[in-house]
Amino acid sequence: MPTSSASTTDSARTAAPSGGVQSLERAFDLLERMADAGGEVGLSELSASSGLPLPTIHRLMRTLVACGYVRQQPNRRYALGPRLIRLGESASRLLGTWARPYLARLVEETGETANMALLDGDEVVYVAQVPSKHSMRMFTEVGRRVLPHSTGVGKALLATFPPEEVRALLARTGMPAATDKTITTPEGFLAALEEVRRRGYAIDDNEQEIGVRCLAVPVPDSPTPAAISISGPAGRVTESATDRIVPVLQQVATELSEVLTTSGGTQAS
Repeated sequence: MPTSSASTTDSARTAAPSGGVQSLERAFDLLERMADAGGEVGLSELSASSGLPLPTIHRLMRTLVACGYVRQQPNRRYALGPRLIRLGESASRLLGTWARPYLARLVEETGETANMALLDGDEVVYVAQVPSKHSMRMFTEVGRRVLPHSTGVGKALLATFPPEEVRALLARTGMPAATDKTITTPEGFLAALEEVRRRGYAIDDNEQEIGVRCLAVPVPDSPTPAAISISGPAGRVTESATDRIVPVLQQVATELSEVLTTSGGTQAS
């Protein structure tokens, strides 16, 4: 998984004031480093990656364990705790709320259903949707989880990952075919991701559902891997429509990124 969060907090820690605020910032830094490491680490690993002395890390972890945000495993390693689940679920709902005005603008400008999705573990989860006004339109339930290899948002998300991480993910999930158009080999999928990087957008061409095409782009610099997309009948989301829709998708993704990467933000007009 990407490790940008730790580097971000490196610079923040340098400027952090002393005392309780510094301890709070260090505790969040450790949580992010644990997430970057897959959710479970040892104290020596945290010390090596953060540069903090072991006694400091032990004290902070003891507090996080007492609060339920970290748990100590029988092997003496530390894992992210279940209390973080509630925070993550609430944050995901808010992320969808913040995105809705931007998705609504996508619907207005493209005429098709607009979606936002996140990469959660090895799956893509849809966190927001604004439906098209057409009588024939696509609908994906918010909260639905799908494997990334058969979706436009999945391709857009994984195109930002190193090939070895993509291969590892595909090995864990497998590549079942949703339709006869689904890519079912790692080599074919990696080639598709190279095409996504070259074009600047991803296409799901009848790969998740026959008769449906989807265009997707990543949200640049998002705090968590995110992508937005439009989906519609293949008869409407044609090659000529793609040329018109993709610049709108990219512009909205850039604007949404600005909101997600700042402490405050303005809604889309």
